[in-house]
Amino acid sequence: MSVQTAILIFAHTAAEEVLHKPIDGGYQLFSALNSTIEKVVQSTKIPYFFFTEAQQEGNNFGERFTHAIQAIYQQGYDNVIAIGNDTPFITKEHLLQSVDALEQNKQLVIGPSVDGGFYLIGIHKTLFQSIDFLALPWQSRKLTKHIIHLLAHQTESTVFKLPMLYDIDSIEDLKKIHSYTKKLSRILLQIIRNILAVVSHQQFSLPKRYQADHLFISYNKGSPYSTAR
Repeated sequence: MSVQTAILIFAHTAAEEVLHKPIDGGYQLFSALNSTIEKVVQSTKIPYFFFTEAQQEGNNFGERFTHAIQAIYQQGYDNVIAIGNDTPFITKEHLLQSVDALEQNKQLVIGPSVDGGFYLIGIHKTLFQSIDFLALPWQSRKLTKHIIHLLAHQTESTVFKLPMLYDIDSIEDLKKIHSYTKKLSRILLQIIRNILAVVSHQQFSLPKRYQADHLFISYNKGSPYSTAR
């Protein structure tokens, strides 16, 4: 078990999430995503912390995320690996690769999302400066590029990149994720199918001017589509 690295799960509870994203089946979806990511993290045997709205502090996403990372360093860890709950294809292997990279002197690990954000960031404490983190363009398609430029270029540190993965920001993302049925748990797959079935009915029955509002889901850490909460 690593004593240098801890994992931070940064996500709302399902009850809080549905207050911001009132979609049919939302509570079941968010519950399943939180349960799935926690089980994956537990399988690594790496120390972890789950920061929900009860632990998060700050007036916007950047402040809350920065404070959470600082709180883990204050527990005595050298490295923090931060993830959300909205990338169902994160595996135990992704997390262990990140730990190995950080503990072999690669000070920055990035798991880029298709939309330009990230689903994972691992960072050594010597590279973390809260004032720089707060200045990053959160909820921007250029977020990952900005992080790499800011953090990696200010030192001689190397960046370890994980594979690019989909996270869940919209119904279109759910449709794409749904096609990878072998990589989804049975429970999560069924929840997504139920949501897509409801959406299909809405597309058929709602006037076109209302469809866009009903098709949109927004709940990604660092995503250009995240709401600032």
